[in-house]
Amino acid sequence: MRGSVDGLGSSAPIGMMLPAVFADDDLAQRFVAGLDEVMAPIHNVLDCLPAYFDPALAPADFTRWLATWVGAETDGTEPDPRLRAAVAAAARLHRIRGTRRGLAEAIRLAFGVEPEISESGGADWSARPLGPVPGARRPHLHVTIRLPDPGPADEHRLDALVAAARPAHMPYTVKVTAAERNPEK
Repeated sequence: MRGSVDGLGSSAPIGMMLPAVFADDDLAQRFVAGLDEVMAPIHNVLDCLPAYFDPALAPADFTRWLATWVGAETDGTEPDPRLRAAVAAAARLHRIRGTRRGLAEAIRLAFGVEPEISESGGADWSARPLGPVPGARRPHLHVTIRLPDPGPADEHRLDALVAAARPAHMPYTVKVTAAERNPEK
């Protein structure tokens, strides 16, 4: 949290801006020094304002707020590095939203694992009209992720994420399973 910092000096002391007649006035200088102490945190924030909009540099609580500004797919439980990566990638993810690549990247950022995505569609071309339509007749999307320690909240989180990042017309199912553990040798 941000707040006052003991001994923080102002980057723009008011005493230096007073007319010359108050330069040697002890009461005026002490009075504006008190105002400097109150204004110093505000000046500090304004001096560092560009850092607040950089997810790598912003304070953690401000990064969570920034996530709401850019529409990052977060739920508030992700660790700090994953949150910062989601905020930094939000604009790029909005450009590829609704694609397989966009869905995979959103899941990778949210869970830190590579998803298994199967879909019913396809793409093809034909030199003659009315050629066969590729893919299955009914559209469907299935997403599976394998987590080291899955919980009930993970499936709910995956369901919400896929619902938001999938093509709007596509019915879907999700599955969260336990990752296979490598036996120690």
